[in-house]
This record gives sequence, structure tokens and C-alpha cells, in this order.
Amino acid sequence: MTTRGCFISLEGGEGVGKSTQARAVAAALRARGLDVVETREPGGSSGAESIRALLLGGEADRWGPRAEALLFAAARADHVDKTILPALTRGAWVVCDRFLDSSIAYQGGADGLGGAAIRALHAVGSGGLLPDRTLLLTLPEETAMAREAARDAGRPDRFGARDAAYHRQVTQTFRTLADAEPQRWRIVDATGAAEVVTARLVAALTDLT
Repeated sequence: MTTRGCFISLEGGEGVGKSTQARAVAAALRARGLDVVETREPGGSSGAESIRALLLGGEADRWGPRAEALLFAAARADHVDKTILPALTRGAWVVCDRFLDSSIAYQGGADGLGGAAIRALHAVGSGGLLPDRTLLLTLPEETAMAREAARDAGRPDRFGARDAAYHRQVTQTFRTLADAEPQRWRIVDATGAAEVVTARLVAALTDLT
């Protein structure tokens, strides 16, 4: 009988290094002999990648919060059905750059829809699937903003272009989520060299490996 795989998500605000660290964590797990699927949100499947282009492109006000929440939920439903669940079922580990908690932090928290509404959409679209471990990367606000500005070189996506107050609320919501569910979440300092941060993240998975 095949043992179910393990589902890991990386979360945090803009500029904390989630995408870089998701790749590094996946590589570290593969080096231990694990079958690892590396994926992202929005995206991670053909249908979800099409929705990603709609969500991230255009002006900051292209979609209202409700439309955004519905689009994210639709992308996530396809991602879960086509990529995440098949991988977990065959026993692979899944490392995902963002998942449900980003929708709760952005649309639920910063946009004011509330976590209950986002969770209700997730229950319908994705059967309420949650990661086995969620890693929250944290940085001082000034450091995260500087990293984000350098990465985007003046061309942020719709979410990166929002003001500091919006991103502050996102960060606060993530922290509230992590504090409320310590058995799933680990808060990881993202300061320092990339390889040092990777080591911290991998250490936060020790009990699962």
C-alpha cells in the first residue's frame, strides 16, 4: 500500500523569498531521496496557469476582491485536482509556493472579505485540503520592500503594486493565522544568506521526514 505523500506550503508577503526558497527546499528534499513535486499558486496546472495570467496582469484595480477570491478558488480547485492530489496519492511530497492561506491573508484580510468566506470557497472547490506544514517566511518590512523593488525593477504585478498599508495587513493576517494554528505552521526568519534560510526551513520539517 502506497503511503500518502506530504504537502508543504511556503507563505509570506511580497519580497520574502518564497519562490527562491520553494525551489531550494524541493531540491533539499530530493537530495534525501524523496519524490518531490514543486508547484505554485496561482498556477500549477494548465487551467490554473491560464487563470494566473488573468489575476496577475493588468492594472491594480482590474478585479474586485470578490472576483479575485473566486478566480483564486477556481485556479486552486484545478491545481488540487490535477497536480496536488495525484502527487500525494502516489506518495510524492508537494512543495507549493503559496496556497489557501495567501487567499485568506490577501482577499480575506487585506481586502476585508474575511477568512470564513475564503474557507467556504475552498471547501467547495478543493474539499478543504490543507498542507501538512506551512512555512511562514518573515522579514522586516523595509527589507522586504527593498527586495521586492529590486526584483520587479519597476514592473510589479497587480499585488506588488499595492500600497504599504495593504501589505502590512497581509503580513499581520499571516502572523495571526500562524499563531492560531501552531501545529501546522512554523515561522521562519528569512534574513541572511539564502542557503542559511533554506537550512532553517528544512529544519522546520524535521518532524515530518
